[in-house]
Amino acid sequence: MKEFLLLCWEYFKTGLFAIGGGYATIPFLKEMSVKYGWFTLDELTTMLAVSESTPGPIGVNMATYVGYSMFGIPGAIAATLSLVAPSVIIICIIAGALERFKQLDAVQGIFSGLRPAVVGFILSAVISIFLVSLFHTAAFAAGGGGLAAFFNWKAIILFAVLLAGYTLPKQTPHPVFLIIAAACAGIVFGF
Repeated sequence: MKEFLLLCWEYFKTGLFAIGGGYATIPFLKEMSVKYGWFTLDELTTMLAVSESTPGPIGVNMATYVGYSMFGIPGAIAATLSLVAPSVIIICIIAGALERFKQLDAVQGIFSGLRPAVVGFILSAVISIFLVSLFHTAAFAAGGGGLAAFFNWKAIILFAVLLAGYTLPKQTPHPVFLIIAAACAGIVFGF
């Protein structure tokens, strides 16, 4: 029961401070992984892939995934509600007040300060996911296999192909098709 309540508390804090959307929750999840060992960083990348591949906000999907993996359906519901509760509470409190005060310099200053912080959180998440997905940092740190073992060649090639497929054509394919292609490549090539 104690760990269940701790999960709820951690997701409540994440929902309270992860300003900027689902990707801003990733540094909080990384901290949970390190602090509590509820999941590994590799599992975090899997959660991210599953959360991006399913409908709905990524942060909510990740909370549901972690909650379910730890405590089944009650955990999924509790983690999800814990993540969204701060937003609902805050929006209810400030919705009317913001309209009256949004032109104040202090309010504009707050939003101006939050924007780069959110970008920093998202960039931190991108770098973490990039490193875990494309490199075998643990194998390299252990000294097994030398420099060649450091690179996850299949993932790097898939990344390059999908990046080129998304950025080079004049009409880029819909991200859903790229997600499906990546999932198929993972099945076929055994990622």
